Amino acid sequence: MEFQLATLDLVVIFIYGLATLGVGLWVSRRASGNIRSYFLGGNKLRWYFLGISNASGQFDISGTMWLVSLLFIYGLTSIYIPWLWPVFNQIFLMVFLSVWLRRSGVMTGAEWITFRFGEGLGSRLSHLSVVVFALVGVMSFLAYGFIGIGKFAAVFLPWQLHAEPYWNEVLYGLIITAITTVYVVKGGMFSVVFTEVLQFFIMTIACVAVGIIAMQQVSPEVLQAVIPNGWTDVGLKWTLDMDWSGTLDAANTRIAADGYDMFGIFFMLMLLKGILVSMAGPAPNYDMQRILSAQSPSEAAKVSWFVNVVMLFPRYMLITGLTALALTFFMDDLRAMGEAVDFEQILPMAMKHYVPTGLLGLLIAGLLAAFMSTFAATTNAAPAYVVNDIYKRYINDDADPKRYVYLSYIVSVAFVVIGVGIGLFIPTLHEIIQWIVSGLYGAYAASNVLKWYWWRFNGYGYFFGMVVGLIIALGLPMLTDLDPLYAFPFMLAACLFVCVVGSLLTPPDDMDVLKRFYVKVRPWGFWGPVRDAVQADYPGVKANPHFWRDAANVVVGIVWQTGLVAAPIFMVIQHWQEFATAMAVVAVTSLFLWRNWWCKLEEYPDDMPAELVREAEESIVSKH
Repeated sequence: MEFQLATLDLVVIFIYGLATLGVGLWVSRRASGNIRSYFLGGNKLRWYFLGISNASGQFDISGTMWLVSLLFIYGLTSIYIPWLWPVFNQIFLMVFLSVWLRRSGVMTGAEWITFRFGEGLGSRLSHLSVVVFALVGVMSFLAYGFIGIGKFAAVFLPWQLHAEPYWNEVLYGLIITAITTVYVVKGGMFSVVFTEVLQFFIMTIACVAVGIIAMQQVSPEVLQAVIPNGWTDVGLKWTLDMDWSGTLDAANTRIAADGYDMFGIFFMLMLLKGILVSMAGPAPNYDMQRILSAQSPSEAAKVSWFVNVVMLFPRYMLITGLTALALTFFMDDLRAMGEAVDFEQILPMAMKHYVPTGLLGLLIAGLLAAFMSTFAATTNAAPAYVVNDIYKRYINDDADPKRYVYLSYIVSVAFVVIGVGIGLFIPTLHEIIQWIVSGLYGAYAASNVLKWYWWRFNGYGYFFGMVVGLIIALGLPMLTDLDPLYAFPFMLAACLFVCVVGSLLTPPDDMDVLKRFYVKVRPWGFWGPVRDAVQADYPGVKANPHFWRDAANVVVGIVWQTGLVAAPIFMVIQHWQEFATAMAVVAVTSLFLWRNWWCKLEEYPDDMPAELVREAEESIVSKH
């Protein structure tokens, strides 16, 4: 007999979806007044709302399905695998990069390029390259969301739209995507933030409830009987040594296909890539938009901190609860599938069979709404670049504000169509995630690290590095079967070479542009000649002295974040000694960060001339 959602669950889903759409349309009046209001909420959104909004976006269906499959197969070792994104980029952002970025007062990542490199040909080329990168990223994430929502919805929604399971998933994905597009096109950043705040509180309730259900139904002894040796180990080892033989042989096949068995090599590559990508700052997508939407530099830093505080514990209660239920009660069904197990279906299948009526409807509604939030925020990034950075800059810089907003509607719809088209040709979430985090973000790393820390790096070097990186990233799937992560060192070396040579063979950027950037942002790094030129005008200006403090806060912050991931996993599987240890780590690192980071946040450097502080603050208010 086919599974059918209970009437109560369907009613909950309908009411929740209606409320989400209603809030989005209600706030759209505030969003449609002008372009800055549409993209940044007029810089009137408080840091805790933006943090909750970002946290809600982390509940996306596709990513949660992937994390459940990782925890199921790899156990506690899986807490490190999301470093592929890397998840600890939020630590770099909260410690120093969000402050630096917000001080610029720009609207988009591409506009930031002009702030950094000026108005010359090199700047224009680099500006176009980052717009292209951003739009490729938008299309990739839209495809990623489309794949996940189709797989998820086909398990639960009661209508069989097509006899073939694949086309059933596609049709559900198309329908839900169309509804989401209406919501995002009308509301801009206001609808994204306000509806995500609503969704976050509902999802948190559902996540905690699922974790409690798993704790009640799955004892540590029962779980231990079905997991392989080493599943609960959180320590790092050179080899994975996770053997599912005789329990679920398909899991061994997946481990071999992922290439994670030599975990020491994988971990070092992942850490190297993660540090470099994090030092590059946020990719030009919805994460950057939330930071630029903050009211001040210190509030931008708090946004990135708050994401970890409010998101990690409830999300991993959900992930661990569903994983524990699947391990205990769904193993026979998985064995029956043989080698054809789709581990990405573990989340919806566990929900379908083991979450009670009412709560199931709430959880489905919350995940569907979280998909809408992530999809909406991603879609919102596309018109920010096309309209603000192409149309407004190169075609019509004096149009009626309403024209820009209406054009944004058209661009949003066009990119949704393209993203869905790409999603039709990609079979699994794991495949596109691997390419996004290692291929696409690998292409981004070299140029965007150098832009913060080396004064001689110019617009030409940025452009050449980005173009070479994108060519390699887009060519990888067609030219080789090499995992994008293992190709990353070669991509990085090629891009760094092109960046450095391209910069040294072309003139440096205008010194006045560099001076303005340095005085406002005040990065640490190799800025000696620029600092000397600044001090000729403002003798009191000093170098940023906080490199070692920031480095210590980053290291402690990564430990803090990892503790916040491990603690709810240990709690749900009822390993109380390990849970207490993880919480002690969180407490000690929290105290350190409070004293060495929170208490030392500043809007602008103390030695920044008063007239430049006023100029920076006024530009944020008056811009556009």
